[in-house]
Amino acid sequence: MNEKTTASLLARLNIAPVNRGVCTGPEAWLDSGATPITSWNPTTGAPIAQVVPATPDIYDRVVSEAEAGFAAWRDWPAPRRGLLVRDLGVATREALEPLGELISLEMGKIRAEGIGEVQEMIDICDFATGLSRQLYGLTMHSERPGHRMYEQWHPLGPIGVITAFNFPIAVWSWNAAIAAACGDTVIWKPSELTPLTAVALQHIANRVMADYGVSGVFNLAVGGPEIGRLIANDSRLPLVSFTGSTKVGRTVAQTVAGRLGRT
Repeated sequence: MNEKTTASLLARLNIAPVNRGVCTGPEAWLDSGATPITSWNPTTGAPIAQVVPATPDIYDRVVSEAEAGFAAWRDWPAPRRGLLVRDLGVATREALEPLGELISLEMGKIRAEGIGEVQEMIDICDFATGLSRQLYGLTMHSERPGHRMYEQWHPLGPIGVITAFNFPIAVWSWNAAIAAACGDTVIWKPSELTPLTAVALQHIANRVMADYGVSGVFNLAVGGPEIGRLIANDSRLPLVSFTGSTKVGRTVAQTVAGRLGRT
């Protein structure tokens, strides 16, 4: 991919030479003032673009916005939440090829695999849309006359999603689409090796959130291990999904379990 083609691709996905890497919704990109991270083309070693990562203070703001978003989002009827997830899949389908090409450019997998990964997100959005109408609970007889018992699943809260570089979209979507359908909000820390893909996807999510008049459902906090540690230790996040090495995964699981969270 030559410079002209690369520039055209980045423009289609709203990627600038320097991008903010922290966002809590439409028109809510936050500037941490931190030193930008450079995304490198692993094939050529050339720089692609830069992303300004989160700092601890900015991360705290992201979680606060995710909490505020959760307070409203959890009260939406599940089928209506599913409609937003459906439209996220539709918007992603419209950007199928450029997103797949960006994955190939930034991560290094072949173009066909990059496009296939984006298709995986589209498919999981379809699945989560159906799931939003199937959040069933049991109904049971009671020992008390004139009474019945039933169970109902409730949203858990803001959840943290830490993803690896080799699947920069699919792993996030597996978590985010289902979490959103179930009434949870999501804070995403992508790999610092593939921040541009995350920024491009956040732009798409922002447009869908704007269409529904919501914010704080899909949140982004690009950063390195420091942000990952904050997520693992944050008691405001009852669940953390981690994808990466066994060594780091063991540490994350122990840290989250130590505060009685789930992984």
